[in-house]
Amino acid sequence: MDTQAVAAEFAALCKAGRFEEAGERFWAEEVVSIEPMQGEMAVLRGKAAVRGKGDWWYANHEIHSAETHGPYVNGDQFALRFHIDVTQKASGQRMQMEEVGLYTVRDGKVVEERFLIRMG
Repeated sequence: MDTQAVAAEFAALCKAGRFEEAGERFWAEEVVSIEPMQGEMAVLRGKAAVRGKGDWWYANHEIHSAETHGPYVNGDQFALRFHIDVTQKASGQRMQMEEVGLYTVRDGKVVEERFLIRMG
């Protein structure tokens, strides 16, 4: 499966709200996930660790809406743009987030996902 096909299917699953399924289907076993933050979840390695990050996210946030735009493809990479409206369960703070996910594909699998956030 080439990058264009992976990007199209990954994006379609995200647009349908099936983010976990997209990851399970397309993450490589050795996937690396890079977040724009400090701390233990800034860089995670391996499918189990990245899955755990998703589990933490859903356990700690109430998602009101999520939109996925793209994919935007170039060579072995594609990007998706996300708009997410969430409330942090612990603080009750509601926020709107805009994020770009940059995905690198090898042998039909996502080997790296890197997230960029909009500041301000």
